[in-house]
Amino acid sequence: AMAAAPRWRERLFALYFLSHIPITALIDLQPLLPAGIAPRALTDLLQHYATAFRDPMMLQPPEWFKAFIYCEAFLQLPFFPVAAYAFLKGGCRWIRTPAIIYSTHVATSLFAILAHILFHDFSKSEHAGPQTLRERLVLLSIYLPYLLIPLLLLFTMLCNPHYKHVEKRKRK
Repeated sequence: AMAAAPRWRERLFALYFLSHIPITALIDLQPLLPAGIAPRALTDLLQHYATAFRDPMMLQPPEWFKAFIYCEAFLQLPFFPVAAYAFLKGGCRWIRTPAIIYSTHVATSLFAILAHILFHDFSKSEHAGPQTLRERLVLLSIYLPYLLIPLLLLFTMLCNPHYKHVEKRKRK
């Protein structure tokens, strides 16, 4: 008996990857663009977000953070529509290995970002960063889904019987 694909999780993953396309293209990649290239409405949106949630990393990214944005642009963004398709269609076993690579990469980068949010001294940053524990936790909560959903994806690809048991080749 073939194990069924975990449908509610596949729908969650599809939503995650679909929603990630406009967020990445319109907001996350702005720090890589030369000043004045992005439409005013988008730079205002980023500015508003960074001020409201005290996220100086998006306005003046440290080099290590910028490296993660390059990864998002050139490794992750091309993967988003592929993954969205696979999880909307459902039961696509071929997505297993790419999804494991994606989720491991993203979880690793998120650990660095979350540690920075929790422990960095932002008092010297040009743009307002989180000062109190509460402000740090609020900013953390913005980034947290981008750790938790990839971890759920990794766990699903590794442990769900549908994805775990790849077709055995018939012996000749």
